[in-house]
Amino acid sequence: TKIDKEACREAYNLVRDDATEVNWVTFKYNGSTIVPGDQGVDYETFKRKCTDDVRLFGFVRFTTGDAMSKRVKFALITWIGEDVSGLQRAKTGTDKTLVKEVVQNFAKEFVISDHKELDEDYIKNELKKAGGANYDAQTE
Repeated sequence: TKIDKEACREAYNLVRDDATEVNWVTFKYNGSTIVPGDQGVDYETFKRKCTDDVRLFGFVRFTTGDAMSKRVKFALITWIGEDVSGLQRAKTGTDKTLVKEVVQNFAKEFVISDHKELDEDYIKNELKKAGGANYDAQTE
């Protein structure tokens, strides 16, 4: 497996750039090469790309925090659909190291094959746990 580093880096930087609306991109397989897939602003649209017959990598921007402080957090999501073959499943873990050569800044990494785990609140909650300071208790 190879990765188109330049194209993937451009997509990655779109999500990281505060000046763009883009808050998620996918990296998908084109034969044996990982290339940028779709991108968008709505997390629900990203979730619809995660179908049972594909494996893909998603780099997603979330805004977490509370009334006292808002923070942008990034998640690297490895999606492996339920209908993906065992061999492809196994290769996905190795291929992720290629993606991580491009996607280097993220608060938390997820490997998901169950649609329930793609729930936005679940992921935000996990990012919040990974994020350190939590001022929510002061408002209760």
